[in-house]
Parts: sequence; structure tokens; C-alpha cells
Amino acid sequence: MKLRNLPSVRRLFAVGTVLSFTWALAGGSAAASDPPGLGPEVIPYQLQEVSVAEKLNAQIEPSLPFTDHNGQDVRIGDYFSDGKPVLLTLNYYSCATLCSLQLNALLEGLKELDWNAGEEFRIVTVSIDHREDADLAASKRKTYLAELGRGELDWSFLVGTEDNIAALADAVGFSFQYDPVSDQYAHPAILTFLSDSGIVSRYIYGIQYPARDLKFALIETAEGRVGSPVDKLILSCFRYDSSSGRYTATIFGIARLGGVLTILALACFGLVMWRFERNVRRDGSPTR
Repeated sequence: MKLRNLPSVRRLFAVGTVLSFTWALAGGSAAASDPPGLGPEVIPYQLQEVSVAEKLNAQIEPSLPFTDHNGQDVRIGDYFSDGKPVLLTLNYYSCATLCSLQLNALLEGLKELDWNAGEEFRIVTVSIDHREDADLAASKRKTYLAELGRGELDWSFLVGTEDNIAALADAVGFSFQYDPVSDQYAHPAILTFLSDSGIVSRYIYGIQYPARDLKFALIETAEGRVGSPVDKLILSCFRYDSSSGRYTATIFGIARLGGVLTILALACFGLVMWRFERNVRRDGSPTR
């Protein structure tokens, strides 16, 4: 099956999404009937409403209310402040398939990232299952922070009402579908990056999130207010591919970076030679 051939999905699913959800519909039984065909012409009805309609530059309604992992009432707009970009994930905490794969992949990317949530950016994870409560959110948060091993971080786990979850999901173009037979949700695996004013800036798809892509998305979302000059120079060698939700190297950018490094190397060499010649003229013999 070639996911790029599914017009309504646009490569939003990892293979595990389809397989895990199909397995769930079959009840995980080896004796279950064969799943329906998943070719371009036949898509299971549970997946037909599961996609991402990108809404770049859309404004998130800041007054949407939720409950955080501490049981406190919050608004989504509370996380848009301090000039920090927001990495938003939509999952549900009782999910043992795709959500775990996605959040574990995010953990791996965060482990490689030389930034910490709360310093250059913040993370907000919202459950798409309105039945889940703050205690479950707190338990899930504790598990992931312990696995990350960086102590207390600015990573909030939220729960909310069905209407408010739907409003947030719609604002970022995130569609999901509940299946009452399996009691599970089908949903895409995606990270959404929001500016400090709640504007949708970037999406990263799939279940692999390299630290490089996370950093580049955060730099661009913050419009260059985070990241070192070196980070921004390296970013200039890459281009965001909206069709794949990834950053790809550009030949022109790499050539430009190579030119800059060559100029710097020649400048350093010239400086060393100048100092050497100056010392020779001073006393007729080279000095250190």
C-alpha cells in the first residue's frame, strides 16, 4: 500500500497507524475475518474522516478552556506567552498503539535536542478523549518526564470537554474518528507548532521526529527569536517540505554554507600569517 496515493490522508499516517487500527477493529483475534482492502479505491470508513487539513497561519482561540495535569482550570491561551513557541500534540492517554509510538518518538527526538522545554519552547499535549481525567493526564506526564530524564519541564498534559477538544482540533485541522466497537480513536500522527500568539506555523508528520527537524520548526515558529546564529546558519541549508512535513537539505544552501566556511577558513589563515609576519619584522626572527 502506498500512502501517498490516498488523497484524503496525504501521507499523514505511518504504516503502524493503519495496521494498529485495523487490528483493533478485528479485536486482535487471529480468527477474525480478513480486513477490507486498503488500496486507493477502498478506504475503511473509520479512516475516511481521519486526516489533517493544514491551516497554516490560522489563529487558535485563546479562551478555549481545559484542565491540566494538576487538576487546575486553564485556557489554551495561557501557553502562548514569553515569546516561546509551543509544540502541540493531540493524543489520548489510554491509547496503547499509535499514541505511544508517537510520544515515544517525540521523546527520542527530545533526548537528542540540546534545548529543554521551558527554556526555548514549551510542549502541550491534549487528550482527544473527553472521558479521560486529570489523574490519568498526571500519570502519563510523570511517565514521560521520568523517561526523558531531565527533571521537571514545561510539558503540560491537558484534558477537556468534547466540544472544546473538537474546537481545538478543528482550529489546527486535525481530524479524528472514534470507533465504538474497538473503543479506540483513529487519528493522524502529527506535531503542530504554534507561535507565542497562537498562530499555526508548522506541521511535522509521522512517527520519527529528529532533533534537527524539531529545532528547525521551533526556530521558524519563533521567527528566529530562539536558536543560536549557528543554528540559523545551518537552517539556511534546509527547506521545509510542506507535502512531507520534513526539512530537506538544498544544494544551494549547502553550497552557500560551504562558501561561508571557506571564507572563514581563509580569514583565519590570513590572520595567522599576518601576525607571523608582524613578529618577524619586529625583531628579525619569528616569535611565538
